[in-house]
Amino acid sequence: MKTKRRNPASRGNPVTLVTGFNAFGDLENNPSRVVAETLAARTLPGLVVEVLPTEYDRAGARIRRLIAELRPARILCLGVNMRIGAVNLERVALNVDDAALADNAGVLRSGVPILRRGPLAYLSTLPLEGMLGELRGKGIPSAISNHAGTFVCNHVFYLARHTVASLGLRSECGFVHLPPLLGTPEAKRPGMQPLALAQLTAAVDTLIRHRPGR
Repeated sequence: MKTKRRNPASRGNPVTLVTGFNAFGDLENNPSRVVAETLAARTLPGLVVEVLPTEYDRAGARIRRLIAELRPARILCLGVNMRIGAVNLERVALNVDDAALADNAGVLRSGVPILRRGPLAYLSTLPLEGMLGELRGKGIPSAISNHAGTFVCNHVFYLARHTVASLGLRSECGFVHLPPLLGTPEAKRPGMQPLALAQLTAAVDTLIRHRPGR
């Protein structure tokens, strides 16, 4: 997967790491990838972007390496939830892989601990209430959700938080689920509540720039 490293002009700025995922299952247009790549094309100081493979093992190993290497001040892991119609800020990562869908490597997991000696769960350390208030103040459909599921999204969220804790970092770290992307074939399925790319990108840009007290 391609990584957008920091622009030389951004050196000395605190690093924000943003990750998305590639296509998986019957989803050809993953909004987390599209938004991540849209942001990577900009020159935001300190921003590092990577699109992760939708695979438990490879994505988990990669997020751990990125955090250890970059020691970012803020980590925003993005994924997609086709059943939602708002930007969901996730509260909790669970120590379990459990999904009816296989990942892109063909791995199917049912009730498998991510780390056998790891905590049952980790809480997001993002300033969720403040972020939610700022998103809603800009008219962006948004909500706080209690956990990030049990597929690769949750796997990456859990390992990101575990890595931050294990390294003793003070990084703000959390996960954000995006709804379907307007204009894609997937968004035309019955029951979908898509948002436009401009709105999704504005939401994540707001989360990148958010500072407590706003």
